Amino acid sequence: MTVPRRPVRIANCSGFYGDRIAAAREMLAGPIDVLTGDYLAELTMLILWKSRRKDSALGYASTFLRQMEDVLGPCLDRGIPIVANAGGLNPAGLAARLGELAAKLGLTARIAYLTGDDLAPRIGALQAEGHAFTHADTGVPLAGADRPVVTANAYLGGWGIAAALEAGADVVVCPRVTDASLAVGPAAWWHGWARDDWDALAGAVVAGHVIECGPQATGGNYSFLAEVTDRRYPGFPIAEIAADGSSVITKHDGTGGLVSVGTVTAQLLYEIGAPAYLNPDVVAHFGTVRLQQAGPDRVAISGTRGSPPPDTLKVALNMLGGYRNTTTMVLTGLDIEEKAAHAEKLLFDLLGGAARFGEVDVRLLRFDHPDAPVNTEATAHLRITVKDQDEAVVGRAFSNVTQELALGGYAGFHTTSPPTAASAYGVYWPALIPARVVTQTVHLPDGTSQVVPHTPGVPATSATAALPAAAAPPAVTVPPATLATDVTGYVQIPLGRVAGARSGDKGGNANVGLWARSDEAYAWLRRELTVERFRELLTEAAALGVQRYELPNLRALNFVVEGLLAPGVAATIRPDAQAKGLGEYLRSRTVSVPAVLAAEFT
Repeated sequence: MTVPRRPVRIANCSGFYGDRIAAAREMLAGPIDVLTGDYLAELTMLILWKSRRKDSALGYASTFLRQMEDVLGPCLDRGIPIVANAGGLNPAGLAARLGELAAKLGLTARIAYLTGDDLAPRIGALQAEGHAFTHADTGVPLAGADRPVVTANAYLGGWGIAAALEAGADVVVCPRVTDASLAVGPAAWWHGWARDDWDALAGAVVAGHVIECGPQATGGNYSFLAEVTDRRYPGFPIAEIAADGSSVITKHDGTGGLVSVGTVTAQLLYEIGAPAYLNPDVVAHFGTVRLQQAGPDRVAISGTRGSPPPDTLKVALNMLGGYRNTTTMVLTGLDIEEKAAHAEKLLFDLLGGAARFGEVDVRLLRFDHPDAPVNTEATAHLRITVKDQDEAVVGRAFSNVTQELALGGYAGFHTTSPPTAASAYGVYWPALIPARVVTQTVHLPDGTSQVVPHTPGVPATSATAALPAAAAPPAVTVPPATLATDVTGYVQIPLGRVAGARSGDKGGNANVGLWARSDEAYAWLRRELTVERFRELLTEAAALGVQRYELPNLRALNFVVEGLLAPGVAATIRPDAQAKGLGEYLRSRTVSVPAVLAAEFT
């Protein structure tokens, strides 16, 4: 009988391109088996495209090299493989630079890299073959977009990473793999999983999803700040993934922050849609996930069920949408609305009318209070954004004119920044492609390459289907009194006293996950927060599609607001482009709660 290998300790040192540089070094302060880093998001691919356009040798996350200067030697000494998607649009280029860095440091590192995700050079040919790249949210084929595609990357799974590690790679440079793949690949390699170990793979997906955003799992961006008694910068997370796919989320002893059922729940709800969470290697059913506090700063994740993946891969395309510019005028004191209307009319009269721009967005952002005790609390912002295909139209020709209001506009005129040039923006386009047309290749340290086949998938309708009843999580039970419809004695309190929230972007959509602080609170939340009530509280969603999902094991609801960020974070005109504050806004809304329930949390 084969004895299962001990859990693998996978430590993540980056949640985005630009995250804490010192985190890689800090993760080596304790025992770990694999060091990972997540650097990519839809917006990041556009940023990397801009850098590669300036210098064809770039296109990768350059901060990764700075981190490797600190940790490559210690990782080699301790036998800790490094797995990161910092390769972005140029994994071969980053692998070459890593080789140069290793030589400079007097080290010998076996470096592997993956390719196959980049479909941009093949877009025309794939369309000619009948692949329409239909927008996953709007149903519009790519041909109807009429904009140049600058990046197109399929999301790869974890088996290429596993193959590189099996071949002895010390560093695996990844392009656009799924965030969770950075944990799935090492866990599959460590434990020797088979392609159809669905539950184990699904458990690794869940663990990878929890640690992918770094300190968001360890007390960062957490709704209940009072629970985080150690207010130092949070330590980055570690996932101890066992042979059966169960895991423990933790952090190094002596680091800041908190690992609790609440902090892990918050991250589980981040940027998800339906509970059937599709990945290239497996579908992880988040509705089956169970959490338990297993000690100080240790949360056990168990029960995750998996099923075969879809036979398609997600493709993230970015198109060059045009150019944009924004000016923000500060309004102070009395008659704010009159001043704003006067400023808007004067500005567009000087510019020759709003119709000359492809798109105009004007927002009056109110921060002012009557009889404000300090000047800043008497101000509001008039934020005007213009877009056009012609860079010159929205460049200094727009922003310089704003300054003409300095002496001829409203009383107290000033702006938040000097005139700026236009900037290019991208339009995000999510689509699906049959996995069979994407060839993933791992380039090994010995100079050889091998194709990594995709796991055979099933049609999307089968992949997203619910698990059989026997595998589904049991319903949460709560004391009958809290479910009664004739409860008397209600009080008005903020929703956030009863529930936490985490929100984020899903392309042009936004998600808001809310979790209750007790079984009784979940019973109330589940009954109270219908789609209709959600729209009443979040008025921006009144005319938008809203999907609602229940996750009773987590005492949580997840809402997906369709089109709130359209056409994606790089092009949206919302001030909160990634919907990071949406959940906290929802928590601030006043709701009617049974007094007996409110008393628990106020």
